Amino acid sequence: MQTLRAENLHRTYGEKTLFDNLNFIINEHDRIGLIGVNGSGKTSLLNTLSGVNNDQTGTISTPKDYTIGYLTQKPALDANLTVMDAVFSGDQSVFVTIRRYEAALEAYGQHPEDAKAQKRYLDAEAKMNEEDAWTAESDVKTILTQLKITDLSQPIKTLSGGQVKRVGLAQVLIQSPDLLLLDEPTNHLDFDSIAWLQQYLTSYKGALLVVTHDRYFLDQIANQIWELDFGKLYQYPSNYQAYVQEKAERVSQEAEAEQKSKRLYQQELAWMKAGAKARSTKQNARINRFHELANQQGTRQVQQHVSISLGQQRLGKKVIELKDAKLTLGGHLILNGFSDLIQGGERIGISGENGAGKSSLLNVIAGKLPLDSGIIDVGETVKMAYYTQQIEPIPEDKRMINYLSEVGQHVTDKQGNSVSVTELLEQFLFPRFMHGTLIRKLSGGEKRRLYLLKLLMEQPNVLLLDEPTNDLDISTLTVLEDYIAQFAGTVITVSHDRYFLDKVADRLLIFDGNGQIERYSGQFSDYLAAQQQTTTKPKPTHEKPKNADPEPNQPKKKVKLTYAEQKEWEGIEDVIDGLEAKKAAVQKDMNANGDDYDKLADLQQQLDDLDKQLDEKVARWEYLSEYAED
Repeated sequence: MQTLRAENLHRTYGEKTLFDNLNFIINEHDRIGLIGVNGSGKTSLLNTLSGVNNDQTGTISTPKDYTIGYLTQKPALDANLTVMDAVFSGDQSVFVTIRRYEAALEAYGQHPEDAKAQKRYLDAEAKMNEEDAWTAESDVKTILTQLKITDLSQPIKTLSGGQVKRVGLAQVLIQSPDLLLLDEPTNHLDFDSIAWLQQYLTSYKGALLVVTHDRYFLDQIANQIWELDFGKLYQYPSNYQAYVQEKAERVSQEAEAEQKSKRLYQQELAWMKAGAKARSTKQNARINRFHELANQQGTRQVQQHVSISLGQQRLGKKVIELKDAKLTLGGHLILNGFSDLIQGGERIGISGENGAGKSSLLNVIAGKLPLDSGIIDVGETVKMAYYTQQIEPIPEDKRMINYLSEVGQHVTDKQGNSVSVTELLEQFLFPRFMHGTLIRKLSGGEKRRLYLLKLLMEQPNVLLLDEPTNDLDISTLTVLEDYIAQFAGTVITVSHDRYFLDKVADRLLIFDGNGQIERYSGQFSDYLAAQQQTTTKPKPTHEKPKNADPEPNQPKKKVKLTYAEQKEWEGIEDVIDGLEAKKAAVQKDMNANGDDYDKLADLQQQLDDLDKQLDEKVARWEYLSEYAED
């Protein structure tokens, strides 16, 4: 059995202890979900296991042939390579084998009489057989297609950050290592790709350690949950749903133990104040115990269930109304005569295809982006807070507590009570010892959490959230969900996270692209189930009655392709691929010429013509496929 063993792993970062002498074993078929608050050391642990970081103490032992594949949050791929070349540029064994084989084949083809070249070719061929590397290219294409990467000749430098993440995911999946480390793999994936990845990982032969905020995803793929909490590692032999109950019991026990410790300390403190003297060994032992208890006070870190409840300004009946809104960006139609009335207390979820304009709608509502035509009317009592994907610049050399104090030293909760900045920081999962920390020492996720807290301290009555789950940990998302549940105002959320949308939205706007927006009343899981039912519903059949009279002049039923159609069938997929490549090139030109309206008009016409040709070719492919022989 292929096993990784870690013993006494210890690592600090500044004043924070990330690992406090961790000991664990990862066995061959383990499916581990690693969770913890932002900054608790999840990514650092993955870096340590993969060998990226070596500044920890302790030992990690594996068999000699043990392999580890690691998907980082931002994969490092050569920007000048194409998608396919970037995937095969990895230094893992299978990629090295393929490159050596290709080089040996080329040398042997040029000098077939050379005995050394022939031997290198035969050795390389044997290695390809040994590692079963012959299907690697087709496997990579299949994975990339499932992850919605279709133009494999496109340079990496032209891809978005989300597309680069998907290419990196394909590279690490094709390796089939003994241990697969995945850091937020579902970020930037649509629901079809997430469903495919779930199925792929469920049947994966090796071990899996994944960091993710997607709780439905964890439920599907994990058989263990590991939690990093104040340097300690807690292991739960269950999926996420069972973990929640088991953790609640652990936290309750720890809180009870902490209360007992405090009561005992108070008793011993009273005894000491009464004038205890070390006249005997027994009394001396009790005095020593008092000093031990005194040293423990305030040092035991116990994670408790927290919630944040803040007051807010009154929200009138009129909130936001859009009438016949039209918006085009970079040649892409975002809104096409869109109208909607958003009322007080509504919970609206926005989801759909990447690049379809979900964030653009939030920018319109926030007044950051003007409409081409139409009206947006925002009520006079509306006070918005907008949690964007790109946060405002935060002064790195300012301390956390000072950054929040810019909003105010205190805010009021729903009951009108004054809540200090220190209390708010603790409620938002920042322990007291961190409050004076310089912002530059925080992790990226901790900075996002601090930024969100500052927005909530402004006590808005309309909250706009753009993909909050991409950067916030599960614990923070739980606090945010609780806050929204008590929030009397309006919340509009853009997200691909199914669990989060189920918790915070009961009305949906689904962006299908090209200005098409579906409306759905209900939870997001219900919408997905309805969509799945629609796509899998069998087409109605119209069977002819057994004894019915033959229809007159009935043409002979077509059973196979003609010779010309067969030749057309053999080349039609290449034609479709070529049209899609041309379309991608035109879209790239449109993105690069967003300010040149004359050129954009010409490019839009080219795009329309290509779409028409693609529709015709795809329809033709569907017709020919009915009669093509396998």
